[in-house]
Amino acid sequence: MTTKAMTVSTLALALASSLSATTAFAADDPMMVSVKRLSLETAQRIAQATVDACREKGIQIGVTVVDRDGVVQTQLRDTIAAPITIPISYKKAYTAVNFNAATSALEPRADTAVGRQDFLVMSAGGVTVEVGGSLVAGVGVSGAPAGETDEECAQAGVDAVQDDLDMAM
Repeated sequence: MTTKAMTVSTLALALASSLSATTAFAADDPMMVSVKRLSLETAQRIAQATVDACREKGIQIGVTVVDRDGVVQTQLRDTIAAPITIPISYKKAYTAVNFNAATSALEPRADTAVGRQDFLVMSAGGVTVEVGGSLVAGVGVSGAPAGETDEECAQAGVDAVQDDLDMAM
């Protein structure tokens, strides 16, 4: 066999091996993934339970529920809550889902290059919603005198539906 024929034969063998390895990998690798999302009704239940929790404390707030991508599903602003509570609650919810963490845990990063981005708020008041260990949504609250109270209300909203979400798995 000539050198040229050996080279062509070696290349063909390498290509065939590569294609079979790629085909085997591709067969095990899904081409699409399923993503769980809250229904609108569940997002609304979370938002209303959040408002109710803060009302019990005598506080008027704004609340935003976002999906796992940070897209708004629902927003509520209590009757006399300041208008600024809506954009702040959105930023807290958006930050929580993008970092998959309560925003109170991110406070040490607030004075960093990432923390100073206009669309993030790294202060208490944003929490995640998880089902079966997977992130499905975020809740942000603004309007209480302290971020910790915002976060307590957000968590109360999540807690109001968490058992139902866990049972739905």
